[in-house]
Amino acid sequence: LRPADELVVVDDASTDDTAAVAAATGARVIAAPPLATGWRGKPAACAAGAAGTIAPVLLFIDADVLPPPDLLDRIGSAAAAHPAAVVSVQPWHAVERPYEQCSVIPNIVALMGALPRRRAASPMAFGPVLAVDRAVYDGVGGHGHPEVRGASLEDASLARVVGESEVFTGRPDIAFRMHPDGWRDMFRGWVRNMGGGARLVPWWALLGIVAWVWSLAGGVFATPLAYPLSAVQVWVLGRRVGRFAWWTALLYPVAVAVFVTMLVRALWLRLRGGGVAWKGRDIVG
Repeated sequence: LRPADELVVVDDASTDDTAAVAAATGARVIAAPPLATGWRGKPAACAAGAAGTIAPVLLFIDADVLPPPDLLDRIGSAAAAHPAAVVSVQPWHAVERPYEQCSVIPNIVALMGALPRRRAASPMAFGPVLAVDRAVYDGVGGHGHPEVRGASLEDASLARVVGESEVFTGRPDIAFRMHPDGWRDMFRGWVRNMGGGARLVPWWALLGIVAWVWSLAGGVFATPLAYPLSAVQVWVLGRRVGRFAWWTALLYPVAVAVFVTMLVRALWLRLRGGGVAWKGRDIVG
């Protein structure tokens, strides 16, 4: 941190030593307030953190992100270059266990859906690393905006109400591990994201994504050359979003099948108005 920087950590009912470790390093620790009607946990925690600082630029970082030493300088420069936008980074996915390899297609698709939407009708942002000018944030009501405080994808909702975003990839030095708690945690997490994210993707980008996934699925049954070419695509694109193994590309039909299963589950829950359990809370929409 630079001398003028403020470090605020919001303890949102954590069950580990987050608050103690943060306080020991000199951070100001704020307990997240009781969840009010119409709010969800992440927006409420972000709003509490923003209220606890007077910094002219707000940088929100999830606790599981591993930032490089120069992150503040880099994100600060990007925010200064785009003062009217929400600036965010999709961290590089640190994959440690075999089941996490199955998230390669969702990770690629998430980035595909985000990059063409900086100034579209529904601009996108990634919540793990997100910066915004204080005046812009306060001007739209921040995480307290009615479209943000109750959103399951508060990052995309904030970008949408601001109206402009800049999205970057963090490979490989801005990293995080999305789903360390097992297969069910990963499956539910992606179902949650897909349920809210699919409706935010522009129709033309959605068609392109569907066509790409369809081509991967068809590559298994097409000409012998289609399979290795599809595997190379998954390998190249997968390395842009995370530490995915070479054998994941060779077994890409498994990853495609997992992705389709997640998507069908998300669409089914959305159609019947149900939710998915996430971090002890039921997420709908």
